[in-house]
Amino acid sequence: MLPALPLDEAGKYVAGAYLVFLLLILIYVAIMASKLSKIEQEVVAITELVERRGSGADAEKAPPRPPPAAPRARKEPVK
Repeated sequence: MLPALPLDEAGKYVAGAYLVFLLLILIYVAIMASKLSKIEQEVVAITELVERRGSGADAEKAPPRPPPAAPRARKEPVK
């Protein structure tokens, strides 16, 4: 039985397939790096916001919180 392609011609297609696969892997890595960069920027922004709120810089702007309600005593049913 003869191969579908002679071996001297098949090598070109195998090399092409490997190049396409490598190109797809590189594109995937670039997309993931871009997404990771965006997530990192968001984490930095959130961290800065939390630190500012914790330091009291926004305390004048925020309304004061009401004190927690005192626990209510249970009323026992009258017998």
